[in-house]
Amino acid sequence: MDLGLKDKVVLITGGSKGIGYACAELFLEEGARVAICSRSQSNIDAALSRLPGTRGYAVDLISDEQALAVVNKVESDVGPIDVLVNSAGAAARTPADELTPAIWRAAMDAKYFSYINVIDPVIKRMGARGTGAVINIIGNGGKVASPVHLAGGSANAALMLASVGLANAYAGKGVRVVGLNPGLTETDRVAEGLKAAAKISGSTEEEALADALKRIPIGRMADPADIANVVAFLSSAKASYVTGVVISMDGAQVPVVV
Repeated sequence: MDLGLKDKVVLITGGSKGIGYACAELFLEEGARVAICSRSQSNIDAALSRLPGTRGYAVDLISDEQALAVVNKVESDVGPIDVLVNSAGAAARTPADELTPAIWRAAMDAKYFSYINVIDPVIKRMGARGTGAVINIIGNGGKVASPVHLAGGSANAALMLASVGLANAYAGKGVRVVGLNPGLTETDRVAEGLKAAAKISGSTEEEALADALKRIPIGRMADPADIANVVAFLSSAKASYVTGVVISMDGAQVPVVV
């Protein structure tokens, strides 16, 4: 299927590793002009060595000033952003009895504001041009509370509301916003989560992984490419009537209607 993404300008936050990197690979295959950003210059350099033609920027998106600067730089170097894929930022997993107000606040900075700081200038420019798509990769922690992910899950819940609210506000201006909630995916981030789960339960990481897989009816974790395939479709004109929703991709682990 030709998704019609050739020459579209795509900015992927958190594009140097994991799901973001898989998205960058796929958008390149579709002929898009891709820019990625990450906090780590070394991660950017490693990714660019395998993503020919991609632009890369080291930036801390917790800073609204740095976020605006990278948006301006991408639009100057590559062109007006047609698709924004947010995959950056992750809150540290912390047992409930170790949480402090500072940790809750840091989680909002790491996940919520690292998205909002980029979305704000991009979606306003998309609205002014009358076209654009924003895909926010969030996480089911915002729907299902985990005792080791309460702060990060709260940031995810806020992002879900922001996503559907912005979709409603900008639908009449030709801009679509979709949230995507991956379940367990084969990334470094999930590996860290399994370590935290093992610590809480007093088990090994191998036992934590086996236990996690038992709870996924489809029988496996997602590959980052599985998520990227859906992101690319949602970014395309083939999904022109899909907006204002949060889609779960968790292998049927959490069978909820809403």
